[in-house]
Amino acid sequence: MVRVFLVTFFLFTLPFTSAEAKIVQVDKPYTYKRMQQDLEKINAKYRRHIEIKSIGTTHFGKEIWGVKLGSGKTTIVLIGAHHGREWLTSTLLMTMLENYAEAYQNGKRMGFRSTDILDQVSIWFIPMLNPDGVYIQQTNLESFPADHKKQLLRMNEGSKSFKRWKANGMGVDLNRQYPAGWKQLNHQPSNPSYAFYKGKRPLEAKEVIALTQFIKEIKPSIAVAYHTAGREIFWNYKNGENLNRDYKIAKRVSRLTNYKLAKPEPEAFGGGFTDWFITTYHKPALTIEISYLVGDTSPPLSVFSSEWKRNKYVGLLLAREAKKLDR
Repeated sequence: MVRVFLVTFFLFTLPFTSAEAKIVQVDKPYTYKRMQQDLEKINAKYRRHIEIKSIGTTHFGKEIWGVKLGSGKTTIVLIGAHHGREWLTSTLLMTMLENYAEAYQNGKRMGFRSTDILDQVSIWFIPMLNPDGVYIQQTNLESFPADHKKQLLRMNEGSKSFKRWKANGMGVDLNRQYPAGWKQLNHQPSNPSYAFYKGKRPLEAKEVIALTQFIKEIKPSIAVAYHTAGREIFWNYKNGENLNRDYKIAKRVSRLTNYKLAKPEPEAFGGGFTDWFITTYHKPALTIEISYLVGDTSPPLSVFSSEWKRNKYVGLLLAREAKKLDR
């Protein structure tokens, strides 16, 4: 009887979590339209604690949304969907935003983790950097002008299935557009393509221009780019004297998520967002690959539950790490 009472007492005294947050639905592909609708609802519900702004537009005029949660002057930034087929990262970040906002506004905890750190460190979420690419991957060219549809088909090597599409709407791979080792990147393909085309020059794509300008504005202490797939964390690119500091942070995220920590590659070429952030600002940056390897397509929806469990505390952990860096 005593044993039953103790168990019951323990269950009913566990800290409240924000598992009840239900705006973001995770049982269907996460589209740009759904994200905008969810942002409207989240703004209406948590407007006292969040700020939503457009950080720029895509080539086809879609707004690239940024959302700040918290009141701290110190900031970190979490970015999803550099690549069209990687929209599951948008689902993840929107779920994280909603759950953190619910917990923060109502004085709850995420599991045993307090959200009070958001009084000192704000988290900027950019859930979908590449909405044009996501749209192409999910819709097979609906609503694109006829002449551009023909161009997209050429970029896709004639295939009418766009499930493998990574690039933006102009056939440029956004994560090969940053001026950190860009010249050393492979020049193939040499023309716009569904994947890997690095462009004629760095900072050519409108999405990358918008993001780099926004980063200069908010000056985050830590930056994360979420990708799929492989369950691996990349953190090293010419970190120099900050190597040990950045390794410790990456190791903590690795332990939290149970993702493999990538070994430093001395000959890595760069061109990616985190490569640019590390070498420009000399601060920690992580590329976090969610999901098991799935080939040239988007991960299945069935994997989301597992990836959310692995990542649900990452934002709060990094917010605390950012506060330590300020000391």
